[in-house]
Amino acid sequence: MSDSKSPPILSHKYFDQPSVFVPENLLREARRQKKLLDNSVPEICVLDPDGDIVQNLITLKKTYLNPYWACYHTKLYDFEYDRIKFGIIGCAVGSSFAVLVAEELFASGCQLLISITSAGQIYPEKKPPYFMLIEKALRDEGTSYHYLPPSKYSTINKALFEIIVDSLDKTAVPVHVGSTWTTDAPFRETTAAIEYCRAQRILAVEMEAAALYAFAQAHHKPVICFANVTNQMGNVGEDFEKGVDSGSKDALQIIVTVAKMWLTNHSGSS
Repeated sequence: MSDSKSPPILSHKYFDQPSVFVPENLLREARRQKKLLDNSVPEICVLDPDGDIVQNLITLKKTYLNPYWACYHTKLYDFEYDRIKFGIIGCAVGSSFAVLVAEELFASGCQLLISITSAGQIYPEKKPPYFMLIEKALRDEGTSYHYLPPSKYSTINKALFEIIVDSLDKTAVPVHVGSTWTTDAPFRETTAAIEYCRAQRILAVEMEAAALYAFAQAHHKPVICFANVTNQMGNVGEDFEKGVDSGSKDALQIIVTVAKMWLTNHSGSS
């Protein structure tokens, strides 16, 4: 879209053209400056925007810093769970930060990215906390518009979705399926905006999924976004409770169940 009357976020995007600045070049220079060896990250990586899963793994001494991760802004930790090796990055909050890290992870050898963020309840599906698989996300943020033409939602890859839905029946942790509202402005969640999303039966509001799914579609990368619906935006007492170990125990169960299913299907199709 190149209409000069359109706002900059919708103008001069040229989605069919490659970027001049690519993650491989950034990582190359970071390795040179940091004197790091060029090696791959784990095949399956996790984004943990709240940082609770990472902190729990560190506390339990079940993780260690990846010595090859060349990102300027984050730390990648490696851990093993149920005989599967993972990489995990905490506190990459928001659409632009999450996609920056996702680009770098896939450029470094990641083959599957799982994001588990916290979210505020919009539609009263049940009392928080509970987990949900995000099937589609309302694009009320900026990053997705650099990857895909304008549309109302970003969606998970259909084939990947079907694989993951099957796997969720095999976990003891209940996981709902639905849509979210991805926003760049968490303190601008007005009554009118909430009522609009509620009318669309959007379950929750978070800050990363629409951008991550847009990146995934544009670059043909497998990305799965979950949300832990933890709060009612502070409008009730004793809000923002996440469960045992700040929800990390249940989150890890979901991660490993999905990873096993993906590995089974991935190896079968290779």
